[in-house]
This record gives sequence, structure tokens and C-alpha cells, in this order.
Amino acid sequence: MKNFLKLITLSLITISCNGLQNNIEQYSIETLMSNNRSSGGYFSKDASKLIYSSDKSGIFNIYEVDLKTNEETQLTDSEEESFFSRGYSPSTDEVIYSADIGGNENSHIYIIRDGKSIDLTPGKNTKASFFGWTNDELEMYVISNYRDARFFDLYKIDIETLNSKMVFKNDRGYNLNSISNNDNYLVLSLNISRSEQKLFLYDVKSKQQVEISNQVANFSGQNFDKNDENYFYTTNYDSEFYYLMSYNLKNGERKIVFETDWDVAFSYLSKNNLYRVIAVNEDAQNKLTITNMSNQSNLNLIGFENMNINSVGFSDDEKILRVSAGSPNSPGDIYTYELSTNKLNKITSNLNSKVNPNDLVNAEVVRYKSFDGLEIPAILYKPHQANKFNKVPALVWVHGGPGGQSRVGYRALIQYLVNHGYAILAVNNRGSSGYGKTFYALDDQNHGEDDLQDCVWGKKWLQDQDYINPDKIGIIGGSYGGFMTMAAMTFEPEEFKVGVNIYGVTNWIRTLRSIPAYWESTRKSLYKEMGDPYTEDSLRLYNISPLFHAKNIKNPVLVLQGANDPRVLQIESDEMVQEARNAGAYVEYVLFDDAGHGFIKKEQQIEGNEKILTFLENYLK
Repeated sequence: MKNFLKLITLSLITISCNGLQNNIEQYSIETLMSNNRSSGGYFSKDASKLIYSSDKSGIFNIYEVDLKTNEETQLTDSEEESFFSRGYSPSTDEVIYSADIGGNENSHIYIIRDGKSIDLTPGKNTKASFFGWTNDELEMYVISNYRDARFFDLYKIDIETLNSKMVFKNDRGYNLNSISNNDNYLVLSLNISRSEQKLFLYDVKSKQQVEISNQVANFSGQNFDKNDENYFYTTNYDSEFYYLMSYNLKNGERKIVFETDWDVAFSYLSKNNLYRVIAVNEDAQNKLTITNMSNQSNLNLIGFENMNINSVGFSDDEKILRVSAGSPNSPGDIYTYELSTNKLNKITSNLNSKVNPNDLVNAEVVRYKSFDGLEIPAILYKPHQANKFNKVPALVWVHGGPGGQSRVGYRALIQYLVNHGYAILAVNNRGSSGYGKTFYALDDQNHGEDDLQDCVWGKKWLQDQDYINPDKIGIIGGSYGGFMTMAAMTFEPEEFKVGVNIYGVTNWIRTLRSIPAYWESTRKSLYKEMGDPYTEDSLRLYNISPLFHAKNIKNPVLVLQGANDPRVLQIESDEMVQEARNAGAYVEYVLFDDAGHGFIKKEQQIEGNEKILTFLENYLK
């Protein structure tokens, strides 16, 4: 009788669980990709308008919102290339934007004048970026490698004539961090290694420079205060985490401004120094505070209680905020917020009205022990229908990098896969950023070894969860994560049932020898971290490169690649696929002719993500 009652109870539980599963709608990739993405959000000089970029046309175009009427106008109608807004010209109200060609990352800066786009930084191989405005707001700063593909120089462009002139010639591989409000000082940084940068204050008129960094540590420039009396930067000297410092330009005095037990990701002052913004990378998501500098009180923005605020921007008069905020189960949106009235205005509506966010899942930060006892942080996305009576397949997700971080937030592919019944564990293996400099350095000259074991032990953690099918676990990742995927399939061929490699490195010798010329400022530090491919380090690089060990692959692999990728060349994936097939492995290959290191167009994402799900349905589930 007891056994009979147990069977009845079990049946009722199973029916209840199946009922829950039936209440969760599974969305097509077309439906989920009809969610939009937006970026930017810049006020006009008088704060009457705001421009931003959105891919609601299928590709990123620029939209302008009249903040008095909320009327929106599409300013560009590109069908081929993505356009990203960079702001208004403060003196002419004209729109500035950037765009590359086919994902080649050689972005140019454009101005929309009289309804036409004018390229301000021409040159086939030129890569340029917007850098700000002069004090009188009549000239624009841009950085460009037009003169020498390896180095970025600083230029001023007269906004009336559009003529340019060089302000700083860069022959040493500096990174340009900030320009002072009075146009007199430039802050430069120099990468020595992954654990050391130098920071310099350069006098534009005298061409003399002094070093701000006075210790061997990481340094990252932030901004000047209103009167250019102090410069603010972050450093992790004598600390595991970055904290905020000030440097006095007159006497060289340094002071700690803000310190906590996580990295200060960024900080800046509003134009008139009324507010200070500090973002802390706390356990894989930004915790942002806005401090009123007059009384040191923190602003409490009303209406964002269930969201994570990623960034804010002030109008020139510091009366209105642009807020970018979102959550793991809904794409982020852009808002404006009036500080005097707490009036909230939603500018974008990126979630498709046909998608119920309750059908999508939130993220949970978890931790597990790796092979050597090291605690590994990870982000878990658990399907609603997963339970011990309905065990689901799973994927270990590996971020890009090296040195990247999986972060809490909305990702269309993750939600698509979880919505279709796949659990995702996004691991932050040793070497990931955000967990202190000791953790960050643990994979130096050790890639494809201990960090790979962190992924394997992530799989073991998944197997211990009662809602996971322990025999159906794969691995997926892009860029460095794609390398880790192929490393898992070649060096641990029994562990993962499938691998999804999204533009992943497979031949480290070639990748490190063929990095873009404009990476010159980071080349030496990258070689120190990974190994110098022109020295005996190449032996180790050969040993960890999946391409040369394709014969070990036993389980199915899917490879996705962009033909215009400047970081991981198409030949990397071409050769990996061919070698794996020659060895008898089953490999599917998806190549996008007009994509780079990342698939920007919606049609690319729809095709790529749908093929990933189909592959998993056929070979994992």
C-alpha cells in the first residue's frame, strides 16, 4: 500500500512538473530576435533631443527622439553596415557616428551634414574613434592610425571646414586616455604587461610629460575635474582590486577617493562636477552609484528596482540623466530621468510584445571547486522546466578574452537555448577579470591547461545537480571561448558530448603572429601573457593549439565564423574544420561572408543561433 501511494504521489508530481513545462512558451529564434538592441544615448546641447542606435531595422541605424513630444525620427537607413551614434556637435547640432565595413573593425567617424554622411577619417585601412570636443566646442578630437597602422595619433577637426590637424604624434604605442577640459594636457598609458601599465601626463604645448604611475601595478585613466586641477585614475597597487585615486596636477599629490572589495570599473564627474558616477564590478555585474558632490548623498533613481543600471549620461545642464538598464530575462532599454521631479521616460521598447519575460530566466551566481580546490565563480541559467523528474541537457559556456568575464545580463542566444530546455553554466575560469589580480594572473602562460580543467570541473558540478542529465553536457564559446571549446574537444575528448566553436582561435602561433597592426600597443603584453610566437614559446603554443591535435576529436562539433574577422582569421576555422573532418570527426561549418568578430546583423544571428539549436537538438538532446 505504501509503495502504491508513493507511485500515485510521484505521478502527481510528474503531472505537475509537466504542467509547468507546458505553461512555458517556447519561442522561435525569429520571435526572440525581434527583440531589439540599442546603444548610446546622447543629449543635444540644449537637452531637447537625444540620439541612439538600434537594430530594429535589422541592422544598427541612428534614431533621434524629441524629448518634448517623444516623437522619434530615423536619421539613417543603412542596410549593409551598422551605424553607431557618438553624439551631437555642440556648436552645429549635427550628428556624429561611427561605422566599419563588413565587421572589419576599421571604424571611421562620420558627420551628417545637409542630409548626407561625410567621412571625416578616410583611408582604406584607417581605424579611428571619437575622442571629444575642444574647450570652445568648435573642434572635434579623433584618434586615428592613418599615418602609421600601428599607432594612434590625436587630431583636431574644425567642425566648420572639416579640416584636420595633428595634435599628438604617437610613435611609442601609447593608448590615449583623456584630454583636459582646457585642451592643455593629454593622459597617455603604456602597456608593459598584463599586470603593469604606466600612466603619463603630457603637456601639449611644451611636449613634456611626467609619470602619474609611481608603482608597478595596473593603472587605468578616468577623467579630469572641471577646472583641470585633478586627474582621476584607478589602480590595483597593493590591492587585489582596482580603486579610485586622484592626482593633483600642480603638486603631484595622490589621494584615495574610493575603495571597496571589488573592482572600480569606471568613474567620472558630470560636466560641472555636481555629480560623481562610480561603477563597481560586483560579482559579474555593475553596481552603479551617483553621488551628489555638494552633500555627498547618493541619488536613488526611482523605477529601476528590478533592473541593473549599466551606465548613465548627463545633459550639459546636469538636469536630465540618460539611463541604460536591463535584466537577464529582458534586453536593456534606454530611459531619460529628470533629477528634480524623478520623472522617468522610456525611450526604447526592446522587448518584443509577443515575448513574456516570465518565460525567460534570471541568472544565478554560483561557485564550485575546481580540480585543485580553487573556487570558480559562474553564472547559472536554469530552464523553468528543469527538475529532478525532468532532467535537462546542459552547456558549459566560456567567455571571450583571454581575460574576459561572463557577466549577469541579457544574451539572446543564452535565453534562446534555455527557453528550449538547455541549462547554461557560464564559467569564469581562472584568468577571468573581476575577481582580483591574483585570480586574473592564474592562467598566464597556462592557457588550455588549468583553465580548461576549470571548465571540465564546471561540467562535473552540473552533473551533480539533480535536474541535469549527466550524460548530455556540451561546451560552447566564442573567440577565446571558442578556443576553449576546441581545446576541450581535442584534449579532453571524452568529457563533452558536443562542442560549439564560435570564431575560436585554433592555431595560437598564427593568431599571435597575425594580430592587427593597431594592436601594437598591447602586442608585447599579449606575448608576455600567451607566449612569444617568434621564440621557443612557439613549442608550447603548438602544443595547446587544437588545430594540431584534431585527430583526438571524437564528438560532433559546430563551427561558426565571419569571413572579415581581423582577430581570428577565417583560415583558422577553415583549417580546423578540414583537419577534424580528415580525422573522421563530424563537423558542421557556418561561414558568414559579411561578418567580422561577432555577428551584428539580425539575419546573421537568426541563422547562426537557429543552426546552433538544431545542432544541439540532433547531437546533444
